Amino acid sequence: MRTRFAPSPNGPLHLGHAYAAIVAHDLARAAGGRFLLRIEDIDGTRSRPELAAEFRADLAWLGLAWDEVPQQSLRLASYHAAGERLKAMGLLYPCRCTRAEIAAAADRAGPDGPVYPGTCKGRDIDPTDGVAWRLDVAAALARCGPLQWGDAIAGVQQARPEQFGDVVLLRKEAPASYHLAATLDDAADGVTLVTRGLDLFAASHVHRLLQALLGLPVPRWHHHPLLVDATGRKLAKRRGSPSLADRRRAGEDGPALAAALRAGDFPAGISLGDRVNMAA
Repeated sequence: MRTRFAPSPNGPLHLGHAYAAIVAHDLARAAGGRFLLRIEDIDGTRSRPELAAEFRADLAWLGLAWDEVPQQSLRLASYHAAGERLKAMGLLYPCRCTRAEIAAAADRAGPDGPVYPGTCKGRDIDPTDGVAWRLDVAAALARCGPLQWGDAIAGVQQARPEQFGDVVLLRKEAPASYHLAATLDDAADGVTLVTRGLDLFAASHVHRLLQALLGLPVPRWHHHPLLVDATGRKLAKRRGSPSLADRRRAGEDGPALAAALRAGDFPAGISLGDRVNMAA
């Protein structure tokens, strides 16, 4: 078994990250497998290289051991190659719509917000003019046929990527979207069990489709509950959730904190997330 913890260096780690890392670490170790660390550092100017060292110090403080794999900024050629392959298959089209335009034109919402209404599909758009590239999901599904994927907790799932609409795979401001980069990286790293929070459950529908299109191995997934704050909201960097680095520097006992998380002693609570998209 191979699992991975893949943080983005755009803010410090918090308890939610600690729990996610511990879940991945312990599942791999229990099976005699490997726990990998991958730094996902292609988020433009938001990525701060110095935070990667903090992440390593945080994981070591918690008592975790890992094998590190190349960071995303060293994998750009693989994202480009996959994008070119999908273009050659006639499955990507350029889009210049802004988020505001999409929100104004969308007639339904999906897991990531307003679903793209297909404004640029079929239009003659200069692909060199700062565009994003979207996956024609209907055409992709027609090529692949029905797909399934398995979650260790929720069981077998019928892949329903159409709930996202035509997702962006190659972004204007970054080499690849999360959907494409994470899928390619997990395959390259030999990850056999993808562990992540329930907030990303629906993303696995898209990732399963990309695996089928690109001929990638299909892992098993394990979507774990989310730690929440006192108001019931998911812990998040943008809301200033207390950082592991601050707790570490304050002299808190890292292994004791990890043991408490393993025992289910969560400071505020835990959320089972939205299970609407988890029906088999």
